[in-house]
Amino acid sequence: MSSSLSPRRDARRNHERLLAEAKQLFAERGIDAPLDELAVRAGVGAGTVYRHFPNRDALVRELYDAAVTDLREFAPQFLAAETGWKAIELWLDLVSGWLVASPHLPAVMRRVAELDPTHRPGTEFAPMMDAVVSRAKAEGTLRQDVTAVDLSIMVDMLGSLGQYGGAYLPYWRRQLAVMLDGLRARPDLTPLPGEGQAFDEFHDMSHAKGPSPAPR
Repeated sequence: MSSSLSPRRDARRNHERLLAEAKQLFAERGIDAPLDELAVRAGVGAGTVYRHFPNRDALVRELYDAAVTDLREFAPQFLAAETGWKAIELWLDLVSGWLVASPHLPAVMRRVAELDPTHRPGTEFAPMMDAVVSRAKAEGTLRQDVTAVDLSIMVDMLGSLGQYGGAYLPYWRRQLAVMLDGLRARPDLTPLPGEGQAFDEFHDMSHAKGPSPAPR
């Protein structure tokens, strides 16, 4: 039994290593970086890469779906928060921090949107996000003119700080604190201009922003 389990364990370990190295490679060199380099970084042969991922698109799709799984694991924490405001704080803190540490994701999101525009699992989070916003507004802690899309854009903005690399990781919560202060309900607020963007429009926009960086 142990001899049959060992190859499976090795295959699992190689799969996880390839995913981890692909995140780093795509963050550094773009989504079209050579898969031969991925094999070198992971310490495996090129054949091993293609046994796990028959093509680049399969690798990109798995990275995308893994990110959606991460988001699903965050959601119960927001819904279980003791107050609506605490849920807002958790939302911006946890998801922004995750994005800051995942600079490969923007390119992955763009490529999946190109490969399959109908694959839109992110839309499943809209009801949860709306519920969090409604709860905080009902408490009187969140300004009344803020929408769930406004918060999603703030997460996107904070997450973009990952482009500065690991050296900025100790500092990004400074920007988070500024944003949270701007979200709090208080009597002297300047009303936000115009209407907020619809979630579906934001979702598609966030998956299509900017060109994929070319490999260096």
